[in-house]
Amino acid sequence: MKQNFVTFLSPGSFVHEQSTKPIDAWDTDKAMEMARGITERYNATPFAFYFTTRERGPNDLDSVVSDRSCTYYLGGTIRTAEEVMAGTDPDEKILRSNVQGNGIKRIVVNTNSFKSTHVLEDGDVVLDFVVARSTI
Repeated sequence: MKQNFVTFLSPGSFVHEQSTKPIDAWDTDKAMEMARGITERYNATPFAFYFTTRERGPNDLDSVVSDRSCTYYLGGTIRTAEEVMAGTDPDEKILRSNVQGNGIKRIVVNTNSFKSTHVLEDGDVVLDFVVARSTI
């Protein structure tokens, strides 16, 4: 038996908040639509998601992840290591240190919910995603 899931990642206090939902197929448009309905603690909303397929055999007690997609970021600004290192903003001193010390090639800065900065791995995708903002 196989089942597909989408896991949404939202900013959290120490680690990402995660919400995993069943989905018929690895459909980014459907996942983006679903993301609009996710709200975590402190009104955090998703900045990214990824798909998994879980399988369970007839004699298995639990399922196992048999496949996982890349991470899909819900919008954001991509910055290369060179761009980060060329910066002089004192608030990004730790970011520059992490980029240099960990050999990070690219990051993505997302502001869907709270501003969050993430390593953009090879194969990850930044989607065109517009957050509906209140005009009040």
